[in-house]
Amino acid sequence: MGFMNRLKHGWNAFMNKDPTAYQNGTGLGAVSYDNPSRPRLTMGNERSIVTTIYNKISVDAAAIDVEHVMLDADKRFTDDVEDGLNYCLTMEANIDQTSRAFKQDIFLKLLDEGCVAIVPIDTTMDPVHGNVYDIQTMRTAKIINWYPRHVRVRIYNDRTGEFEEMDLPKKMVAIVENPFYAIMNAQNSTAHRLKRKLAILDFIDDRSGSDKLDLIIQLPYTIKSEAKRAQAKERRKELTEQLASSEYGIAYIDSTEHVTQLNRSIENNLLKQVEYFTNLLFSQLGMTVEILNGTADENTMNNYYNSIVEPILAAVVDEMNRKFLTKTSRTKGHAIKYFRDPFKLVSTTNLAELADKFTRNCIMTSNEFRQVIGLRPVDDPKADTLTNNNISASNTELDQMYNTNSADEETEEQ
Repeated sequence: MGFMNRLKHGWNAFMNKDPTAYQNGTGLGAVSYDNPSRPRLTMGNERSIVTTIYNKISVDAAAIDVEHVMLDADKRFTDDVEDGLNYCLTMEANIDQTSRAFKQDIFLKLLDEGCVAIVPIDTTMDPVHGNVYDIQTMRTAKIINWYPRHVRVRIYNDRTGEFEEMDLPKKMVAIVENPFYAIMNAQNSTAHRLKRKLAILDFIDDRSGSDKLDLIIQLPYTIKSEAKRAQAKERRKELTEQLASSEYGIAYIDSTEHVTQLNRSIENNLLKQVEYFTNLLFSQLGMTVEILNGTADENTMNNYYNSIVEPILAAVVDEMNRKFLTKTSRTKGHAIKYFRDPFKLVSTTNLAELADKFTRNCIMTSNEFRQVIGLRPVDDPKADTLTNNNISASNTELDQMYNTNSADEETEEQ
């Protein structure tokens, strides 16, 4: 492209602004000072350790690759499917979310609400009246009402910038329920009981940290009559004004009056109950404090992935397979699969030993293992073949290698 052509068709965000459209936000839709599509936790989860647990699980689950793939007759992975659904799962789910942000949105809402709906937004065909279509964009939604064959969902409309409610058939919506619903979301579950205890503890902390004095004033007269009650209220008002107007919070009382302060520290076992329910939730989920602070060893992390992350991930993937792929497609080998990196938790000291075992036993080629650790493939043909370098080649293999080299030399001479 020549200089004049680039000058003619080039575009700059600051120099090519339309002077009539989109001035001061006009014509852009509803305005918001925060991302309205970001997942919001239910009331009571924002300031508790439950939020930390949910966020940890959702981040770890979203880091695992989910793809639309082809399987052979033995249900083995053969290739990726290049379609809109796979693009949503691997690159961009909608205009606001990458594929990883979308997956984290799914898992966070699933853990927080107990159930999440995954709704196709843009499709190549009408999914309400047909079964064969390709998904171009998708979003998560909150289920408001349940019907026999439909659900009412509350979903974000990126064209208007507002949340809307709509009724959709269950056959086109992936409805995922939390496999740990009894622990996390049931009315009297461990997580709910922990949240209630934490809310009470926060309330006590707020009261103890406020500027209220919690005083009882003993007046030198009885207040049984209405006149005395009015006189007592007036006296209380005077003391309040004295304290409010004093720079150091000092007031005076009559020598016949007595003051009793109520905000004394009271011994209770609330903190012990919070610790008990926190440890109980950890044990029921198979988590530890080391998992949250990043100091857990390899065995602990593997147990965490196998007992928590993978069941949640499998619930989402199974529902996607059921709703977003037709029975005919599944029969032909289409599937939505998740692929966890088996070397993610392996230490550097053990990586070389694993590389030797995997290549020596013809499980992975050298180039495949190099890609796992982030290195470029090499041009050596042997690096792309499954061969055991510790075993001498047979006579037949040597003859084949000799014939191949001879043929290459003859081609070069010609």
